[in-house]
Amino acid sequence: MTATPDRARPARATARTPAWATGRTTGRPVPHPAWPRQLQLPGQAAAPEGPVDLATMFLMHHAFRRDLAAFAQAVPHTPLEDRAAWLALLRRWEVFAGALHHHHRGEDTWLWPALLERADRDEQAVLAAMEAEHGEIDPLLEASRRGLALLASGRGRPDDRAALGVRLCAARESLARHLAHEERDALPILQRRLSAEEWRDLEVRFADGLRPRDLLDLVPWAVQGLPEDGLREFRRRAGWAHRVVWRLTRRRFERLDRRAFRHLPPGPQNACR
Repeated sequence: MTATPDRARPARATARTPAWATGRTTGRPVPHPAWPRQLQLPGQAAAPEGPVDLATMFLMHHAFRRDLAAFAQAVPHTPLEDRAAWLALLRRWEVFAGALHHHHRGEDTWLWPALLERADRDEQAVLAAMEAEHGEIDPLLEASRRGLALLASGRGRPDDRAALGVRLCAARESLARHLAHEERDALPILQRRLSAEEWRDLEVRFADGLRPRDLLDLVPWAVQGLPEDGLREFRRRAGWAHRVVWRLTRRRFERLDRRAFRHLPPGPQNACR
């Protein structure tokens, strides 16, 4: 449902519409040799071309997909009596949920309003759907957190574990639909309506409220499980500070992952079928 400019004539370049978006197109910006090569990771629905390098966005999306798949697969196989594993799963959930909450807050507070100021009617409908979908996901995540906390307390029963598995699958499916919708329909709007410089300013605002200690969790969390080509791209694109944080924290994060997902079955599986 991506909107296009009036095709009867090219749109006029203004301060609100970058000049590269003014050609006669079929809904996609005309490729430009100076544009960045977009990162493409497993599970990603689209990588819209344009002047903005969306690597950080795609890293986060990959980590969200990875985590909910792992939680949904691990929970049914984690013995009720292995309280250490449940405590590690709860701690691991806090990292995931904190990252997702901060990401959605940045989009709802900074990104969608900035785009709405410049969007046409069809684009506004897409952006309104983005915020509404965040509202659908949040209750599922909170219900999952409560289920994990109960099981980590040692008071959980088999029915509680089964109910948590259902909630996690619902959260996984809801978030997967949202991320695909965002990548296919909302991020092309970003590429049409924002310049690279404006996006860099927004990324600074996205970081508002992050404490230095938060980065000790977020950096290794975002990089964990990347395929080799994705890891190479992270090393190439990341600033020196993020590379140093990753080197200093990745082993600790890997140990937490092993404790939390020690009962995760080997090989690709889908516990939500």
